Amino acid sequence: MAVQAPQPPAYRVALVAFPGIRAFDVSVITEVWGTDRTDRGAPSFDLRRVAVDSTPVPMRGGLALHPDRTLTWLSRADLIVIPGLDDHLTPAPTPVLDALRRAHARGTTLAALCGGAFTLAQAGLLDGRRAITHWNLIDLLRTHHPRVNVVPDALFIEDDNIWTAAGTAAGIDLCLHLVRRAHGAEAAATIARSMVTAPFRTGTQAQFIEHPTPRADRDADTLAAVREHALRHLHEPLTVADLAAYAGMSPRSFARHFTAATGTTPLRWLLDQRIATAQKLLERTDLPMPEIARRAGFGSEVTMRQHFASRLATSPRAYRAAFSTSASASATGAPDTASVTGGSSPIAR
Repeated sequence: MAVQAPQPPAYRVALVAFPGIRAFDVSVITEVWGTDRTDRGAPSFDLRRVAVDSTPVPMRGGLALHPDRTLTWLSRADLIVIPGLDDHLTPAPTPVLDALRRAHARGTTLAALCGGAFTLAQAGLLDGRRAITHWNLIDLLRTHHPRVNVVPDALFIEDDNIWTAAGTAAGIDLCLHLVRRAHGAEAAATIARSMVTAPFRTGTQAQFIEHPTPRADRDADTLAAVREHALRHLHEPLTVADLAAYAGMSPRSFARHFTAATGTTPLRWLLDQRIATAQKLLERTDLPMPEIARRAGFGSEVTMRQHFASRLATSPRAYRAAFSTSASASATGAPDTASVTGGSSPIAR
């Protein structure tokens, strides 16, 4: 009789609650870490709602959050997440600020969604560090916390194990990234599919700042077919010139329209898709490195290794050792092509 391998302990996540937190961010955190998806291969999470005491925490719209742990539980957490605020200058309770300082000193990962950066700034944890918040709150954060190095155009950013995210949907991006960072791309993709969202989005929040846009960009994303074509031919040595020709544009015009539509350059987007595909092949299959490099369109194992080092700060072999699930893959180790296609296009989900 086969002996079943012991299951790893649940990853402990603390949602920090106090009056004034946003219901949307609470919902995002709960959806990512509070839903049991272990039957679909997702990791096991232990999400706790942590507050100063057990008193229900009021939220806008007549909602209330009922804490199930006090601040002492933060010492057990692997990750602490701070929701955004309805009023971004809401003062956090002193015990919360003290607990966050102690958690950071212990080395616990901290993450703030949207205006949650103001809470971390109140605690002094962003002084001299890079941080981001919603583009419409950047000046407010700079004014009230001038020692914070506010980065204006990121979706999320990390400095000294402290993560901050831009507004609203970027909180989803950060939560999925934190899952990917701790558990691998396949775990993040499983959760993203359940949420009917992309495992990751490329670009910066600059693309969402209010400004006039051409009618063609407002009416439809005319480059969707180009991205779909690229994802289906990712194993080929595609270039920006190839994609421009497929779109029927000059390379310069194509690059301009592509960046306006996606918030990133064609070359960077293409590289993101290649890395995501390689990650999934490393996780799901026992294919040799040269074959993975070929299928992901890198051309050679050396090139793939260089991009993993520069973008993920690891090697393909180290990534496979950390996140491989190939024991449950097919004997051939050759998954359906569409199932390992990465990126933000909905056709790949």
